[in-house]
Amino acid sequence: MMALALGARGVFVGRPLFWGLSYDGADGVKLMLDILRNEFDRSLSYCGFNKISEINASAINVPSDWTY
Repeated sequence: MMALALGARGVFVGRPLFWGLSYDGADGVKLMLDILRNEFDRSLSYCGFNKISEINASAINVPSDWTY
């Protein structure tokens, strides 16, 4: 969510997918994607957003010495 709040149009999800694949093949990948989706939806709700398009930099605290 932080990357999206800072202006990214997408993010990569690599390691969790491989964990799901090694756990239970295609069903494990589906399970992992479901888990990630549920956690992301929960994070959106915690920050007061209903849709991905509503995410903005107000959702995070960016230290002043960070550049992006």
